[in-house]
Amino acid sequence: MKNNIYIYILVMAGVTYLIRLLPLTIFRKEIKNRFVRSFLHYMPYVTLSVMTFPAILSATGNVTSSTIGFVAALIIAWIDGNLFKVAIGACGAALISQLIINLI
Repeated sequence: MKNNIYIYILVMAGVTYLIRLLPLTIFRKEIKNRFVRSFLHYMPYVTLSVMTFPAILSATGNVTSSTIGFVAALIIAWIDGNLFKVAIGACGAALISQLIINLI
């Protein structure tokens, strides 16, 4: 059977449309439940974290240096919160730890 790209595109379009259509048809009224509202509010942050965390641990090819960079990012973010400083600090910590690991 020959693969038809138009069938794939049609299926992807249908799934994407359903994902956007179903919430509009199911939830017609405003959501009053505090738990559900809180759950929906934090969902994008959780999804982004779940997708990003495995990439963080495999970014340098060494789990130890990646973890050191991650911990450095957490500490810098907790103290300052500036995204540029967090990125530079995490990259610097991962680089230095990787250099030290390679020397040993």
